[in-house]
Amino acid sequence: MDYKTFAKRLETISAIPITAFHDDLSVNWDGVKENINFLMENKLEVVVPCGNTSEFYALSIDEAKEETKRVVEYVNGRALVVAGVGYAVPTAVELGNFAKEAGADAIMIHMPVHPYITSKGAANYFRSIIEQVDLPAIVYFKDPNVSDDVLKELAPLDKLVGVKYAINDLPRFTKLVREVPASHNVAWICGTAEKWAPYYWNAGAVGFTSGLVNILPSKSFELLEALRANNWEAAWDVWEHVLPFEDLRAKYNNGNNVVVIKEAMEAVGLTAGKTREPVAALNESDHAEVETLLETWGLKTTQNS
Repeated sequence: MDYKTFAKRLETISAIPITAFHDDLSVNWDGVKENINFLMENKLEVVVPCGNTSEFYALSIDEAKEETKRVVEYVNGRALVVAGVGYAVPTAVELGNFAKEAGADAIMIHMPVHPYITSKGAANYFRSIIEQVDLPAIVYFKDPNVSDDVLKELAPLDKLVGVKYAINDLPRFTKLVREVPASHNVAWICGTAEKWAPYYWNAGAVGFTSGLVNILPSKSFELLEALRANNWEAAWDVWEHVLPFEDLRAKYNNGNNVVVIKEAMEAVGLTAGKTREPVAALNESDHAEVETLLETWGLKTTQNS
């Protein structure tokens, strides 16, 4: 495995697909397939099933495995598939090894959800999973109480090809990127989507995650191309265009993150379904704001069709 070359392939948008559900909250695999085909038709190059926008922590272990397996099948070599794994180390390793058998290209290791965590313990957690799964790994780093020293310790590992950094402390991120030698070939990815991508890019990020691509991938690509070209006027124009949508997703301590995407998709005739607990449907005013934003974007909703 040429890990340096692999890391270069992460210098793009990491699409986080939704997991479609039926009204009874069982997984709608036809809807998952429709969603993945939408992303492929729109030329996304990295797809991350079992991410947070996929409602990973609302899936059973068997459902998470099935999602990874099916996404690999649906993508069919048209993009990198980076399977989300997490929970306790043995479970994450089980999910990771299953992902390898299913044909995934890499894993993304979620931050531990345990209420008690130390920085050294977090380093051991990530290292154990990386060492026990024979795939390139991306660390999803989002707990501000865990030291960035964790990432400095892990950076020399060959299989660590990227970090999805989701702590919106830009001086902290800048310092980290500058302190990790470029020779370690870590792809720094903005883990908080289009709203924060321009800021992270200036600090050394080479890509960003996106849930917006599930409904409006053209704007995500406009932002990527503007950032690559250092066309800041264009970048800020796109940023301003999508900011109200991303702000709506960020409401209630990011509680709206997934449900805004899903209700927007449903409004324009795409298949997404409901969200599982502990996320409920949007309240009336938030849903009305989604409808207004879609109309502002020129997307035809089922309500006004």
